[in-house]
Amino acid sequence: MALDGIVIHAITDDLQRCIGARIHKIHQPTANDLIFSIRGAGMSGKLLLSANPTYPRLHWTTGTYVNPMEAPMFCMLLRKYCEGGVIEAISQIGRERIIHIDIRHRDELGDLSLKRIVIEIMGRHSNIILLDPATGIIHDGIHHVTPSISSFRIVMPGSSYVSPPDQGKLDPFAINEENQFHEALRKPETAHTEAAGDEADSTPAIEKQASADTPVFQQLVEAFSGLSPLLAKEIAYRANESADALWPSFSALMDKAKRGEFEPAIVTNAKGKAYFSITALTHLEGETASFPNVSEMLEAFYGDKAERDTVKQRASDLIRFVQNEKAKNIKKIDKLEETLVDAHDADKYRVLGELLTAYMHQIQRGDKVATLVNFYDENQATVTIELDPQLTPSDNAQRYFRRYTKHKNSIAVVGEQMELAKAEIDYLSSLLQQLDNASLADTEEIREELVAQGYLRDRSSKRGPKRKKAAQPSLLCYTSSENIAIYVGKNNTQNEYLTNRLASSSDTWLHTKDIPGSHVVIRGGSFGDATLEEAAMLAAHYSQARSSSMIPVDYTLIRHVHKPSGAKPGFVIYDHQKTLFITPDEQRIKALPSKIT
Repeated sequence: MALDGIVIHAITDDLQRCIGARIHKIHQPTANDLIFSIRGAGMSGKLLLSANPTYPRLHWTTGTYVNPMEAPMFCMLLRKYCEGGVIEAISQIGRERIIHIDIRHRDELGDLSLKRIVIEIMGRHSNIILLDPATGIIHDGIHHVTPSISSFRIVMPGSSYVSPPDQGKLDPFAINEENQFHEALRKPETAHTEAAGDEADSTPAIEKQASADTPVFQQLVEAFSGLSPLLAKEIAYRANESADALWPSFSALMDKAKRGEFEPAIVTNAKGKAYFSITALTHLEGETASFPNVSEMLEAFYGDKAERDTVKQRASDLIRFVQNEKAKNIKKIDKLEETLVDAHDADKYRVLGELLTAYMHQIQRGDKVATLVNFYDENQATVTIELDPQLTPSDNAQRYFRRYTKHKNSIAVVGEQMELAKAEIDYLSSLLQQLDNASLADTEEIREELVAQGYLRDRSSKRGPKRKKAAQPSLLCYTSSENIAIYVGKNNTQNEYLTNRLASSSDTWLHTKDIPGSHVVIRGGSFGDATLEEAAMLAAHYSQARSSSMIPVDYTLIRHVHKPSGAKPGFVIYDHQKTLFITPDEQRIKALPSKIT
């Protein structure tokens, strides 16, 4: 994990500025994440604490989060013991990926009490635990660990807190001399030899390391806590993979970290894979982005990866259902096209019926075929007609006339069915695009829409009391560089509310041309080209063509946008439009202030 103990040290150093500040509000937008709004001591900000099994982390955030209507139990407990409390200390345990936040808080009787939040960043075993530091008793954890899961340490209310097992590695910050460094590297390699009384230890440890099969970076990882393979490779690279230069490379980097001199950077290689650390990663080739502090680096690296991952897990059944429905309609169109081809051959059945009627005196009941001269053919060629021996010649003729009528009538019906299927595919494609950009709250609105449209059954009644529905959907609102509000609807529920209810007739409406995407509205009629360009970028960004360039975006006034009677949710028609061709600039979009309203 690139989020190693040295990066955690940088985070802890960055968080020192909130000591003395108060925890103003606590929210838990997802099962794994907490947001602390912190104010006072000359600062204000939002702190993200995440025990996500794939993306665990801790840093300041500027992101927007939608909170559930009812706070989870762990969030309620944190509010009881920590909300309004003063942060007294923030510390890292050794060089491990464990951070303690100590909070002084007054209880309901007005007495001062001290609580500790333990953030353990350990991959799929990550956790956030609230405990009493005086007794070591756990109040609760964001993830419970029962005796059936682990016999070593239990994370349950009322149990005693036990630290994660010690790996037996040395703190790299405690290594101040070269001989200590060599000794630390030597121990993992020669511990078994020392136990046997080997006296050959006069050979310098660094020489033994050079002849060992274990790579230099791996020896660093095995000897010191807090060093990820990524950072160890950087140390070895700066030493030119030379044993003699390893100590200067190691000590220089550790000294800078101890002094708080960090160089947060993300390197993205040619394959698009990104790496981050608190120092320049010179051993990697690729595009490098530098950041003023570690929180901005982590915010840029993780972005919405964690939310996208959570949404995909929560909405996997929804995505699979919509994809299956779309596939069904695509197959339906294929079959309808085959029927249409057959229908265009309807005239041949009329001709066969007329030939049977004209030559009826030559045909007997019981005949299986009739070979007749086709008087419609210029060359008077003969044609063989299949007959039903159970029918009279007249009934056989009528059978072909009925087939002709059926195929002729089916042309109009099939055409109508194809139009309906194509409209269904467009609707389902728009839902897939919305799910691709959706937050957790957005997916629930999409699910409710599918229930209302009769695609899915309402399962809420089986899960207990029905949740109270919000009076209006939440909308994502950006502020343009000209300080103009730009609203974005991320699903059909939001699109309908934004376009048909919230927006005024003089507001400007934008949408990608003939491409599934979001409704975007610029509030007010007075804005410049910069706002229009930024709104068009948002329309392109929140569309199916977000990765393309020169995306066509139509814009017109709201008064020219209408929803046809009986149309699917989110479907509108519009006129008086103009078209912009825009290529989304991700950095420019990220720079726009945004909030959920």
